[in-house]
Amino acid sequence: MKEHLYIFDTTLRDGEQSPGASMTREEKVRIARQLERMGVDVIEAGFPAASNGDFEAVKAVADTVKESTVCGLARAIERDIDRAGEALKGAADIRIHTFIATSPIHMKNKLRMEPEKVIEQAIKAVKWARQYTDNVEFSPEDAGRSEIDFLCRILEAVIDAGAGTLNIPDTVGYTMPEQFGQLIRTLRERIPNSDKAVFSVHCHNDLGLAVANSLAAVMNGARQVECTINGLGERAGNAALEEVVMAVRTRQDYFPCDTRIDATHIVPASKLVSGITGFPVQPNKAIVGANAFAHESGIHQDGVLKHRETYEIMRAEDVGWGANKLLLGKHSGRNAFRSRLQELGVDVTSEDQLNALFVRFKELADKKHEIFDEDLQALVSDEIKQPEEYYRLISLVVHSETGEPPFARVVIAEGGNERQAESSGSGPVDATFRAIEKILNSGSELQLFSVNNITSGTDAQGEVTVRLQKAGRIVNGQGADTDIVEASAKAYLSACNKLYTKLERAHPQV
Repeated sequence: MKEHLYIFDTTLRDGEQSPGASMTREEKVRIARQLERMGVDVIEAGFPAASNGDFEAVKAVADTVKESTVCGLARAIERDIDRAGEALKGAADIRIHTFIATSPIHMKNKLRMEPEKVIEQAIKAVKWARQYTDNVEFSPEDAGRSEIDFLCRILEAVIDAGAGTLNIPDTVGYTMPEQFGQLIRTLRERIPNSDKAVFSVHCHNDLGLAVANSLAAVMNGARQVECTINGLGERAGNAALEEVVMAVRTRQDYFPCDTRIDATHIVPASKLVSGITGFPVQPNKAIVGANAFAHESGIHQDGVLKHRETYEIMRAEDVGWGANKLLLGKHSGRNAFRSRLQELGVDVTSEDQLNALFVRFKELADKKHEIFDEDLQALVSDEIKQPEEYYRLISLVVHSETGEPPFARVVIAEGGNERQAESSGSGPVDATFRAIEKILNSGSELQLFSVNNITSGTDAQGEVTVRLQKAGRIVNGQGADTDIVEASAKAYLSACNKLYTKLERAHPQV
C-alpha cells in the first residue's frame, strides 16, 4: 500500500496573515467545514494568543469540526500554549503546534537568545503542551537558514520531550528544491530518534518554489505538507494545497505516497476562500484558475476532442469543475434553499438569519435567471458580516451621462443614524466613494479596487474588492451585486467597518 501523506491546511492561520485577509469567526467556520468535507487531515484554525477574536474563532472551529484534527499555533511560551489548549478543548481531536526560531539571524536579532537557551525553551514548550494533548508538533522557525548541527540537536531533544511531528519550515522561501530535499533526508538520517516522529514541511513562495520544495521534501521522506487553499499566505504565500495534492495524485508512478483528499471539493474550496478573503484567483492559476482546463489553440482543441489526454493530464471534473449545478431559481422554496446552504457548509444559526438570506436570494433571482452555488456563496458572504455593522448602505443614486461629470448620492446608516451626502467624480464609482467619504471622513488610502464576475453572462453578479490602508492597518472589504456600482459601495463600507472595529492582533513571529 502507498504511504499516507498528511495534508495540514493552514489557510485559517498563515493564510489569514495576508494583509487584509482577516476572517470573522463565522467565515473561519465555513471554510473549516469545507476543509473537513474535503478530507484535510489537520486544520490549523489560528493563533489563539493573538487576540480574543482569534481565540473565539479557534474555539468555534474546534467545537464544529469532528472528522479532522484541529490545531492551534503557539509560540514556545507557556501562556501561548495554555491559550491554545483552552481554545481547542472542545475538539474531537486536537494538536498543539509550537515553534521557536533556530537560524543564527533570528536567534541573535529577534529572540536575542543563546542557542542553548533556545533548546531549553523548545523542550520546555513541548513538555508543557503535552499536558493538553499527546499530539504535539514542533517547528524550528527559519530552518532553511539554520545550521544543520544545531537543527539535529534541537529536533532530537524535542522528540525525546514528546513531539510527534517535526515541521521543517522554509520560512522565507530561500531554499532550492534539491537543497531542501537533501535537508529533510539529512535530518532523518542523522537524528537518532527520527523514526519516532513524522517529518513535515511548511514552505513559503518568495521565489515561486513553495510547491517544488514541498514535493522535493516528500520524495526525501516528509509525510506531512503544510499548505493553504489558493496558496494564500503572507508575502508571496504558501504552497498551494490544490497543487500539492494533484501533483502527488497525478504522478502516482513517481510518488511513494498519496493523500486522502476528496479532490472534487478543491474548486468549491478555492472559490469559497477567494470570496471570503477578497483575493481573486488568477485565471492561469494551476488547478483552480478559470483557464486551467481551457484550450484556445486549434491544435490543442483538435487533440483534446480526439483524445483528452493529448493535452490534459487531469480531468476537470475530478477537481470540482462543473460540479456547481444550477439548482435554484425564483420559484424555489425555503426548504430547498436551506438544504442547499447546508450542502455548501453554511450554518444558518436562526430563522431570522435564514429569512434575511432568503429575501436576498429572491431579490437576486429577480435580477438574474440562473442562480449558481457561487452566487449563493457571495450572497452569504455579503449578508453574514461582523456581528455589528457600524456603517450600512441604505440607498444609492448614481447618474452617468456622456459629456457630463458622473454624480452620486448615498444614504448611509452610521451607528443607527442616517446620513446623506452627494458628490461628483471621474466615474460613477469614484463619485460614490467620494460621497461616502464626505460622511465617514475615514482618512484611509485606497490601495486596491478590483472587480470580478462571479459567474458568466451579462447578468452575472460582480464581486468587488476594496483594500484600504490607515495608520499601518490594511483591510479588505467585499461586496457583491448585479449592479457593479452598488457592489463597490458595499465593498467600501465593508472595509470601513473593519477599520472601525480596530481589532488588535499579535503576529505569531513577534
